[in-house]
Amino acid sequence: MSDPAVPRRPTLDLRSLTPARVALGRSGASVPTKPLLDFTLAHARARDAVHAAFDAPLLAADLRALGLVVTEARSRAVDRRDYLRRPDLGRQLEAGSAELLAQSATEHCQLALVIGDGLSAAAVHAHAAALVACLLPLLAEGDVAIGRVVVASGARVALGDEVGAILGARMVVTLIGERPGLSAPDSLGAYLTFAPKPGRSDAERNCVSNIHKAGLSYGEAAFKIAWLVREGLAREVTGVALKDESADRAPRRIGMAQPE
Repeated sequence: MSDPAVPRRPTLDLRSLTPARVALGRSGASVPTKPLLDFTLAHARARDAVHAAFDAPLLAADLRALGLVVTEARSRAVDRRDYLRRPDLGRQLEAGSAELLAQSATEHCQLALVIGDGLSAAAVHAHAAALVACLLPLLAEGDVAIGRVVVASGARVALGDEVGAILGARMVVTLIGERPGLSAPDSLGAYLTFAPKPGRSDAERNCVSNIHKAGLSYGEAAFKIAWLVREGLAREVTGVALKDESADRAPRRIGMAQPE
């Protein structure tokens, strides 16, 4: 009689194609000990990622080393507990940060880049600087310039809308730590919004997600983001009106907006 803890061949083969928890086997009415311990460890890592500290000055220094102009900012969430209990506060800049950004705003800003801790500071520290390094030359190929980079603590995705509006950006790209999963506690996401302003809905954004070691590579993610940025600026839309066709079409070249 076969051991019920050992999956049959078809499902065993499936496990080599995905990090998802499939074909775990069973021991009586439960799963075997090893899959159970693996699940417990993954759950602990996900919880740790949610509560991990965000080192904004360190990330800002890494980005300045790439030649970028960086400003640090905070949302209205006072601390991590506040952030988790009040998502609305993570979508709004604190007064001091809003004033600081307003003072540094320029008349013409093609693209603003916001990098926020989100629900996984670990993802941002692991991937954000490396992804930006891959993204910069691709944007330069299309004559797209990043006007300002904002490293935001206690950030939700929609915080980029207020940042972009204050900076007068035609488009904002928000890189943020995604909600940790049991197979990827350090996944980074990129959200693109044309004509950012408070009140934009998720239907008005494009998203490139699952950027991590076992997911989308930096090169692949940067190519998709650069394509969406250039096409979004050219068509003056993002979200449901802009389909990701980066695999099929060459991107357009977008020049800097000229003063009237």
